[in-house]
Amino acid sequence: MARFEHTSAKPFGTQLSLRQAESVDTSPWYLSGKMFTFPQQTSTAHVRLSTTRVDFRAVTVCLRSFTDLSRAYGLFSLATPSAANDFLLFKTATANQIYVYARNADALFDGQEYTLNAWLSVCATWDSASGLGQVWLNGKPSSRKFTKSGSNIKGRTIITLGQEQDSYGGGFDAKQSFVGMISDVHMWDYVLSPCEISRYTDNINFTPGNVLNWRALDFQITGRVLLEEKQNICY
Repeated sequence: MARFEHTSAKPFGTQLSLRQAESVDTSPWYLSGKMFTFPQQTSTAHVRLSTTRVDFRAVTVCLRSFTDLSRAYGLFSLATPSAANDFLLFKTATANQIYVYARNADALFDGQEYTLNAWLSVCATWDSASGLGQVWLNGKPSSRKFTKSGSNIKGRTIITLGQEQDSYGGGFDAKQSFVGMISDVHMWDYVLSPCEISRYTDNINFTPGNVLNWRALDFQITGRVLLEEKQNICY
């Protein structure tokens, strides 16, 4: 295991390369302007995100992604010992379809335009009281759909980017791995308002996640994943 020592206030000056290291363990980093690059299909490479929270009655997850994949892949995978798909964003091979899983139950959201080779802002919400989930793509909402109600997400979480968990902390399938870039990952323990989601999409004065915060992120990289400067197109 290779370890990169740092403090939360330390800025990034160089690319973090994993060409040689199989695993990198870090404590909170300020990742504004950075992205994780997943450069190849694999059943091993992933980023694990850490939180001490063990009980969620509601969830909002927002992230930005860039890929050319037309097959199925996992975008965000949260597992507990009792449920491998306690909260999962899973893009299908069918264009413009994405599943949201909560407490191992799913809802399919259709009709939103998942453009290839472009940065997309994706937010997903779920509330245990109503059981309703919703997806926001580039600030535009889907219909609200039922997944599962009446029980919270409980237990020690394992959260992964780049791989979808079919078992607690594992069960990775290369054919469902993510290839591309992911940035600006935030998670809240409540359902964000439409205005807050709009502010996240526009990256203007939004409230950072109180569970996962891209500006103070605990993470562990395993395999060939790069932490790089985010690419912004100049006009």
